[in-house]
Amino acid sequence: MDSPVGLFTSTSIVETELLLAAFALCSLIGLERQFRQKAAGFRTHVLVGLGSCAFTLVSVYGFSAVIGDDVRLDPSRIAAQIVSGIGFLGAGVIFKGRNVVRGLTTAATIWVAAAVGMACGAGMLSLAILLTILHLVTLFVVAPLMHRLPSPDAKRLLRITYVDGAGVLRDLLGVATTMGFTSSIEHSRRTDHGDRHVVVMDVRFHGKPPVRELIPQLMELEGVDRVALRRDDDPDDDQS
Repeated sequence: MDSPVGLFTSTSIVETELLLAAFALCSLIGLERQFRQKAAGFRTHVLVGLGSCAFTLVSVYGFSAVIGDDVRLDPSRIAAQIVSGIGFLGAGVIFKGRNVVRGLTTAATIWVAAAVGMACGAGMLSLAILLTILHLVTLFVVAPLMHRLPSPDAKRLLRITYVDGAGVLRDLLGVATTMGFTSSIEHSRRTDHGDRHVVVMDVRFHGKPPVRELIPQLMELEGVDRVALRRDDDPDDDQS
């Protein structure tokens, strides 16, 4: 009978095959994040997958030397710890600023890489391959299609009234960019409001967050008098 411990064991070939499978599949996941220049790229996802696979292999094969009639092991315990522990790593790539959360997709991708590694370590290659395929289909096929769906914000713009000559426009566009919006100025005019010169500007914002989330941030800027959400086909009817 082969020794259950040592440099080479009876399961070494199987372990190597499963570890290489985890490397290949997690490389595909990591390349997508690397291509998009995300915080966690190729190396992170490959290492997460390999680590998860190795932990799973240890839980399955690593304690065969001590198993007997009076010793029982639960391989799922290590897998459960991987599931809970990977959440801390995923949380490290999530950033929050100005009410905008970034990195959720990358964190979820790390979670998937860990699942692929665990599936490979457990010998469930068909599950690991299918999971990788569905993951890539979601990011490369489904996500672009979702962006093409009509959005209510496509026909909305913000009418912003702010003090002229105080550098407010620069601050407005800076806040919008930080929150992930691109902007195009549709119309602007200068007018007098009491003893002040103000600008009334219609701006169309494009981005993943709803435009309504931008309004409170703009209202906090010094020099901004009013921000109203409007429809471009009814410019005389304010919507709040």
